Amino acid sequence: MTERTLISDMQPSRFVEGVFAIHNCQLAPTKNGKHYIKCLLGDRSGQTPGRMWNASQELFEELPANGFVQIEGQTQAYQGQLQIIIQNIRATEPTPSQLEELMPRTQHDTGQMFDELCEILTTIKDPSLKTLTQAYLDDQDLMALFKQAPAAVTLHHAYIGGLLEHTLSLMHLGDLMCGQYTLLNRDIVLVGLFIHDLGKCSELGWDTGFNYTDEGQLVGHIARGVIWLQRKADDCAAMGHPIPAPVLNVLQHIILSHHGKPEYGALKTPATPEAIAVSLLDNLDAKLNMAIDATRGESAKVQGMGGSFTEKIWALETRLFWPDPTTLEE
Repeated sequence: MTERTLISDMQPSRFVEGVFAIHNCQLAPTKNGKHYIKCLLGDRSGQTPGRMWNASQELFEELPANGFVQIEGQTQAYQGQLQIIIQNIRATEPTPSQLEELMPRTQHDTGQMFDELCEILTTIKDPSLKTLTQAYLDDQDLMALFKQAPAAVTLHHAYIGGLLEHTLSLMHLGDLMCGQYTLLNRDIVLVGLFIHDLGKCSELGWDTGFNYTDEGQLVGHIARGVIWLQRKADDCAAMGHPIPAPVLNVLQHIILSHHGKPEYGALKTPATPEAIAVSLLDNLDAKLNMAIDATRGESAKVQGMGGSFTEKIWALETRLFWPDPTTLEE
């Protein structure tokens, strides 16, 4: 066994052996009618494309679409990006120590981020919304999950602590937006941003890699978020602090509509200024996180090998130009 090299430190024309996370594993035809496996291979430092030529249907069916694999292969520079040409591959279950190398984590301190988020929430003025927010913060089990959960399995903020990082970023952006658009209800925007994705704490699992739980597959974070909101509102009412129906309806609407369009998973189209603000900011932060990670973050360390564009990022519907233009010569 060779000593493990993180993806961000890999160079072309090197032998690779070890356990990697695998995402979006597909069997595709070549121009001559044969088949090859294409996938993303990842560890805690980032992801890079993987290719295995002359792959069989039988081998492909033995591999997880998203999971972990043991591989042997060779790194190669292709169109400005590092890729791994796989020679041998099999499904595997990583050991706890291997998981430490495979599970990406936020680069920020989760305790500090949570304290910062709580500080922003103390600026909410509406009494009913302050009560509702405190009901969430007092749920220690939920908040413990919130500090650890990724925001997605493979797309934006897909790392331990990603959901908290995403939410805190949104609340900073929401504060700025409300300073510009002063007729927005700042309290509604901030609370909506705080709770809109909390359902991901039960939708996603991260003990043995990032995946969707049974609850996530059957219920999903949008429906779970609405259910939890109703429960928190019931708790407030039981303590003598009922949440006014119009406020509750608007917050439920924000959760139901934050994906923007039905084809993106929204159950309602955003229909209040505050719901539009939450949806737009959510989309902004998610897409910029993907773009920056691919061109400026750890993943970008495997760029710069003869080309200026990443592979197509399907969630962004394009290939990204990764160099900093101010550093390029004429």
